[in-house]
Amino acid sequence: MFGKKKHPPIRSLIAQGTVITGDVSFADGLRIDGEIRGNVVAAEGQSSILVVSETGVVTGDIRADLIVINGSAHGPVCAADLLELQPKARVEGDVSYKALEMHQGATITGKLQPILPDGVADKVPLKLASSNG
Repeated sequence: MFGKKKHPPIRSLIAQGTVITGDVSFADGLRIDGEIRGNVVAAEGQSSILVVSETGVVTGDIRADLIVINGSAHGPVCAADLLELQPKARVEGDVSYKALEMHQGATITGKLQPILPDGVADKVPLKLASSNG
């Protein structure tokens, strides 16, 4: 269902050891191995991917189409398409998503709110991740 859409390339990297204080906006793809103390928001009108690696930390709002987290997020997270929480993900804040993939070991402290198409009230896509990889 979601694998058919081609994701943009990751063109930007915030390296481990880098700390940015302030909001970050990006186009296409962004990988965070360092720390951002501010909002991380993808440009509207184009497909986007955000990866927060195991060493990555974001303190602020996160908004993108596809979000993959294996590090820490402190603040609300909004994935317009898919939110993937890998085993070491730690999210402290409310989460909204169109589809959610959560691996064993990931944690969320906050409310989960699916983004539903107009007129749909019950069927929320949820993909269970296998613990075998």
